[in-house]
Amino acid sequence: QVQLVESGGGLVQAGGSLRLSCAASGRTFSLYSMGWFRQAPGKEHELVAGISWKDDSTYYANSVKGRFTISRDNAKNTMYLQMNNLKPEDTAVYYCAMTLNPNPIADFSPWGLGTQVTVSS
Repeated sequence: QVQLVESGGGLVQAGGSLRLSCAASGRTFSLYSMGWFRQAPGKEHELVAGISWKDDSTYYANSVKGRFTISRDNAKNTMYLQMNNLKPEDTAVYYCAMTLNPNPIADFSPWGLGTQVTVSS
């Protein structure tokens, strides 16, 4: 049974940094592209960043380019999201998800339960 567990969320002031982690189990992690989504209150899920299993190519939403960095460690079955220069509009529940698609922008399933990130102004 596949399991994705996010950690690293919390409360931070604007301009600060957080590093999220997503630990995966139950599947061969290296064969899956991974992604970070977020959902703010009253808004739809947004794909924030993705990383391909095929060549580690990455995708970033325009809203986070230059501030967030996605990475993975296949030996540890873990994906990371380094978030710098955080803004209040980054406040959301952050979820990780996986997909067999080598292009890490679609077909994500399953998802983790999420970790809350709150950025105060």
